[in-house]
Amino acid sequence: MAQKRMFSLQIVDTDAFLEMPATSQLLYFHLGMRADDDGFVSNPKKIMKITNSQDDDLKILLGKRFLIGFDSGVVVIKHWKINNYIQNDRYKETGYRDEKSSLLIKENGAYTECIQEISMLDTQIRLDKIRLDKIRIDKNKEEKEEHPKQLKNIIPPTLDMVVDYCKERGNKVNAQKFIDHYTANGWKVGKNKMIDWQASIRNNWEKDNYNNKKEFDIKSTLADWDRISEDVS
Repeated sequence: MAQKRMFSLQIVDTDAFLEMPATSQLLYFHLGMRADDDGFVSNPKKIMKITNSQDDDLKILLGKRFLIGFDSGVVVIKHWKINNYIQNDRYKETGYRDEKSSLLIKENGAYTECIQEISMLDTQIRLDKIRLDKIRIDKNKEEKEEHPKQLKNIIPPTLDMVVDYCKERGNKVNAQKFIDHYTANGWKVGKNKMIDWQASIRNNWEKDNYNNKKEFDIKSTLADWDRISEDVS
């Protein structure tokens, strides 16, 4: 095991770290000094006795995510790769490979647990095949972007497209008014981006036209009754 270890101010100078009890901070430094080249510590209980730390100190480090614990009792320093850089000719891989295989490396270099189902792991960044999975992630992202349900907004239809659709539906929706209305408000329905302009015509504009027509028919009927009443009198 190496005789020298490093600690980054990016981690130990944060409010989250400094707000911990001094005993928890001390335990963190001692764990860091005794970790292997991948940041794993096999005997945290022994180090706690050396530093006179309490169980709560370890629980705080785990709870605040400065450590990640395993059922085996092994812990790993979450920000190990941010704290330390070890040259390849000096690096010796950890012996806790089962624990290591259950972790991912985030973009900032921190460890995180792999909580996805096994069937989804081939789209994640795995420690033992980072480059291969990077390609898979990009491919998966492209496929999702091509799926209609993943679209964040629509390509606004042309006036001719709206006119043709309204003719097909046999409604009396004013196509130009429809275009002008949604162009003015950024093609939103309420506060949300419009996903299907045809559905908006069916569910909103045709209904509005029906209500307006119904109101017009009632007014016309009342007007006819007024004329009849005047003729009779």
